[in-house]
Amino acid sequence: MTAYAEQVLDALGDPTRRAVLKRLRGRARSVTDIAAGLEVSRPAVSQHLKILKAARLVTDRAEGTRRVYALDTRGLEAVRRWLDGFWDETLAAFKEAAEREAAKERKT
Repeated sequence: MTAYAEQVLDALGDPTRRAVLKRLRGRARSVTDIAAGLEVSRPAVSQHLKILKAARLVTDRAEGTRRVYALDTRGLEAVRRWLDGFWDETLAAFKEAAEREAAKERKT
């Protein structure tokens, strides 16, 4: 696994960070909007956003005096590529097993 994929998975390992990402699914939001209804403080949400941004799961931009956060697909794409590797290995193993079975049947 690449260090980057590990960083993304580590970031996604926290339930608060996953909740933050869910809130950003539909649209970009300010920290205040994201924090509303969460069981953590606004400063704590800011810290979670910092980790998500480092993992390239969110981006931010300035809008006046506030920061607006949105989903960044680069982190999710890194995890998807990593998971796709498992799928490729699984398909290769299945193909090998099917070929072995076919060879056994041809011998019988």
